[in-house]
Amino acid sequence: MHPYENLPLFGTGLVLAFWLIAVHLWMLLKPASAQGFLKQFPRNQFLGQILLGIGLCWFWLLIAPPGMGRLSALSMELGEFNNVKPFLRIAVPVAIFLVSYSVRDFLAVRALGVVGLMAASPLLESAFLRDPSSRLLVPIYAYALLTASLFWVGMPYLFRDAVTWITADQKRWKMASAAGLAYGVATLVCAFAFWRGY
Repeated sequence: MHPYENLPLFGTGLVLAFWLIAVHLWMLLKPASAQGFLKQFPRNQFLGQILLGIGLCWFWLLIAPPGMGRLSALSMELGEFNNVKPFLRIAVPVAIFLVSYSVRDFLAVRALGVVGLMAASPLLESAFLRDPSSRLLVPIYAYALLTASLFWVGMPYLFRDAVTWITADQKRWKMASAAGLAYGVATLVCAFAFWRGY
């Protein structure tokens, strides 16, 4: 059984809730700081390299060879693609190096997309076949993250366009921040009210 399948809905829900609440409180209470960061983020090469390293190292752990102790704990079966694993174990570190130093356009956004794709799986597994219907808050967020991440990797300029659109109107900014905060609070309430023991 893969470790993702043992993730508790309660604990995962708390992590997601605290993340959403923290980010959207920052957006509400420090709008100038948050907007400045988001506007500069797509061209932040250093942060992009860090995120890319995190995302691709995470992926490497999913294809790690057996017999490496804790490094092999996250390794998963890829079905008919298992034969490709040895190639990927070499290609991923090479890709980290090459992409980090050769891709200059929107590296941070692409890297954020890679991390988002990696993060969606544990979120989905934690809510899979669990009883409370309120658990859907987690997979709904996970699928939204998956969809956004695919666009960030393939069409990263859409992230910049979205930031430009949402920061152009302070009312729009506050509504988006409040909606994200409300989603986080709803997730937190459901975690304590319905997800204990799951």
